[in-house]
Amino acid sequence: MAYQGDPETGTRTENHIWHVDKVKALVANQDEAVTFFCGGSRNFSKFIDLFDGVFVLEVDLDTLNRRLDERPENEWGGKNTERELIARLHQTKEDIPKNGIIIDATLPIEHVVDEIVRQSEANKRQRQI
Repeated sequence: MAYQGDPETGTRTENHIWHVDKVKALVANQDEAVTFFCGGSRNFSKFIDLFDGVFVLEVDLDTLNRRLDERPENEWGGKNTERELIARLHQTKEDIPKNGIIIDATLPIEHVVDEIVRQSEANKRQRQI
């Protein structure tokens, strides 16, 4: 679903973006009761309003760098040029949705998942009111 392209035009560049049509098709598909999208996208403004809720998995810079160190070079974030961009975006938070629910992603994964599920259920109850 993701590729490297310009957030406005979709033309191939170094930016990590999602295929908007694929996101829209998955959102429109009602075969599953709940669908989660995981990851970041520099063009999220083109589809974020389709989502019922948005979670922002937040980590400190040391944790981020440690996790990036574990990635192979052929995975996004594995190259130095990508790491420079990631560090800048982490600092400026320019690619973070403003209305996202912040989740502390430095915790063990099972705690992160439990919190996402808890928040999802709370969000669902609020929409039903």
